[in-house]
Amino acid sequence: MGFGFEGKLVRLVPLDMDKHFDNYCRWLNDTEVTRWLLAGRFPMTKLTEREWMEQASRLNHTEALFAIETLEGVHLGSSGVHSIDWINRTALTGTFIGEKSAWGKGYGTDSVRVRTRYCFDTLNLHTLTSATFDGNERSLRMQLAAGYEVVGRYPERLWIQGQWVDEILTCCTRESWNRALQAHPN
Repeated sequence: MGFGFEGKLVRLVPLDMDKHFDNYCRWLNDTEVTRWLLAGRFPMTKLTEREWMEQASRLNHTEALFAIETLEGVHLGSSGVHSIDWINRTALTGTFIGEKSAWGKGYGTDSVRVRTRYCFDTLNLHTLTSATFDGNERSLRMQLAAGYEVVGRYPERLWIQGQWVDEILTCCTRESWNRALQAHPN
């Protein structure tokens, strides 16, 4: 067994410059990967990515950032807990699978379930928020399968590939997560 937080398909592990850096540089410069991300609107240089990874790798009590790896150690993407508010026990979450050959195979859903378990069982958070963009059906299905519920919508929030797109707001509480686990124990 490797280290990190393990699910059925993936393990969330700390960022490792030697192991993960080149993949992030490749993925964040691939417009197909970044289509639904806020990243990718400007070219990602190696210098910028290196600075980001160095900063993200430092201990920070308001962020928990992970690389997503298969149980065999293949790097697939990234998952994070951001803007942790310890008083109100809330955080903003996000995930992306950068390895396109892994899309649609359940890795993202498993990683969100593992991250959600970490947030509730390890960090003792109460409410997680996230979002996706209208048209990103894979992301919405992934979040719903992990217990997130749609709670709102910002109309025409972002300019994506030549058109205004709504942002769909989601939220996961411990209760909605438990209901999702009971409905889909695998």
